Amino acid sequence: MSLWMILPVSLPVLTITGIWVVYAMALYNQHVCPVDNWLYNQSCEEDLYLQSGPTLCCTLDNVPLISKCGTLPPESCFFSLICSTGSFMVMVIVLLRYAHVIEKHQNCVLNTASLSTGWICAAGLMMVGNFQVDNSKVLHYVGAGIAFPTSMLFVCVQSALTYRLAKTQGEYNVAHLRLCMTLLAFVALVLSGVFFCQESFILQHASAIFEWLFCVIIMLFYGTFAFEFAGMSSDTMVVLARGTLGPAGREHKVDALGPLGGPFPHSHPHQPENMSIL
Repeated sequence: MSLWMILPVSLPVLTITGIWVVYAMALYNQHVCPVDNWLYNQSCEEDLYLQSGPTLCCTLDNVPLISKCGTLPPESCFFSLICSTGSFMVMVIVLLRYAHVIEKHQNCVLNTASLSTGWICAAGLMMVGNFQVDNSKVLHYVGAGIAFPTSMLFVCVQSALTYRLAKTQGEYNVAHLRLCMTLLAFVALVLSGVFFCQESFILQHASAIFEWLFCVIIMLFYGTFAFEFAGMSSDTMVVLARGTLGPAGREHKVDALGPLGGPFPHSHPHQPENMSIL
C-alpha cells in the first residue's frame, strides 16, 4: 500500500474541516446567520454584528453561503488559505491521477479532458478564495463560474473513466460509488443555482444549503482516489518525468537492454571474423 493514498484523503479532511471552521468564525463574529435560521427581513435597524440577544435580525446579506462566510476578516484570511491550499492539492491529485492512468492503462481523451477540467477548476477555486464577493464581486463570480461547472464536469469525466478502466468487482464498486456521488452533486448544483436566482428568502437559504452539500460531495469524490493511489508506485513519477507509457514502455526498455537487463543490446547472431596476420 502506497503512502500516496494519504494525499486524496487529506484534501477532503482539510477543506471540509476548513470551511466549517470559517463558518464557525463567521457565526461567532455575527457576519452570517446560522444555517438553521429560515427567517429573514427586508432590512434591520442594526447590522448583524452590532446586534445582541437571543433573536437576531437577518437579511439576505447574511445568508450563510460559503463565499459570504469568508468575506470579512478574520475568517476571510483563513478562507483564502483554505482555497489556495485546496486548489494546489487538487492540481497535484489531478496530475497524479492522469499519470497513473497512463502508467496502468494508456492515455485517452477522457484522461486528457480530466486533467484539463481539474486544473481549470483549481484556477477558479483560487480566484474564489482570493477575491471576496463583497470586495471584488466580478472576479469572485468569474471564479465561481469557472470552478463550479468544471468541478461538475471533472467528476462526470472521472466517473466515465472509472467505468471504462474497471476490470475487477472492486473497481466496478468504486465506479458505482462515484456515479452516485456525481448524480447527487449534479442535483445539488442545479438546485443551488436555480434557488440562488430567486427572490424568496427561503429559496435563497435553501440555495446556501445545497451549495454546502455540493462542495462536500465534490471533496469526498476526490477522497475516493485513495483506492487508486494505494497502488501507486515510483513508475508514476517516471511517467511524469519522462513520459514513459507504463508497462509497454518498460517492456520496450527491457528488450532494449537485453535478456539480462545489462547495459548492452542483444548479441549479434554473427560473431566478427578474426583478422588474419599478414
